[in-house]
Amino acid sequence: MNMRKVLFVIIFITLSSCEKNGPDPAGGDPSRDDNGITLDISLSGSLQNPAFSPDGNAIVFTRFRNGYNEEPADLFIYNLQSGQLTTLVSDGSGNVNLPGATWNDSINSIVFSSSRDPHDEIYLIPENGTTESEIKITSRTDTVAYEPSLSPDGKWVVFESHELDVEDNGIITKFKIDGSSAYIGLTSSTDDCRQPNWSPNGDKILYQKFEAGQWDIWIMDTDGTNKSKVTSGEGDKTDACFTQNGQYIIFSTDFELELANICKIPITGGTPERLSNYSGYDGAPSISSDGTKIIFESFDGFPDGSQGTTITILNL
Repeated sequence: MNMRKVLFVIIFITLSSCEKNGPDPAGGDPSRDDNGITLDISLSGSLQNPAFSPDGNAIVFTRFRNGYNEEPADLFIYNLQSGQLTTLVSDGSGNVNLPGATWNDSINSIVFSSSRDPHDEIYLIPENGTTESEIKITSRTDTVAYEPSLSPDGKWVVFESHELDVEDNGIITKFKIDGSSAYIGLTSSTDDCRQPNWSPNGDKILYQKFEAGQWDIWIMDTDGTNKSKVTSGEGDKTDACFTQNGQYIIFSTDFELELANICKIPITGGTPERLSNYSGYDGAPSISSDGTKIIFESFDGFPDGSQGTTITILNL
């Protein structure tokens, strides 16, 4: 072997054996039937509701300390390239973000709900901020606010409202962040509608509605008009958000499955396309702004009552 070939082999071996920072979505978790991999996040508890940063290099997520959906809950930022973990909000209350349009690049802030006294309301925090820099957006005496999503221009928030101590009959509500508008109900108080998400171009809001014994995904204009049902068939369809071009919706469903996985469907309806392939549970998905990756929570069985989910990233 001549010296040129020897040098090439040494360089190749050196490059191949270098450690990479962050996850490698091309690797794949052997327990899955897709190329999804579990993020190595060194936190106890249940890691849920991941949402991409606008540039796709990081995620914000909720950590429920005592198991799946068991408060208290904290917010963390995880850098997908360096693996750096940063605490964003941790005060002993239930601080929860929604997957999808949570991290806004127009105002460089993250929206979330918190169960601080006297009851759940919506808050905003800069992406590199502290609790001292938080802004409380909603404040009502007898109505709670959950599951917030921001408009692309960062001027409006949409969320689900419930009467205090009433779990049913969620009303999709929007409100101007600067407080210059009234609270505007977009769905009927006789329905049960939840988890709204704003479209990337700002012209639509999706939500899930409970009807005929199951959850389905609906969309409407941002003033509450032109409501249309997107999904059909048996099974629950939940935790939805828009793709980056606004023409598709990704969501979690157990339709024709024992446990929910992630699917995609056009906003006009039709046959869903399955994106994740796992014998366990996949839920609460978000998609990167370039449309190349989805991220979601996973568990190898039913997550309810468990110690909690991990976070999986899948290269599309």
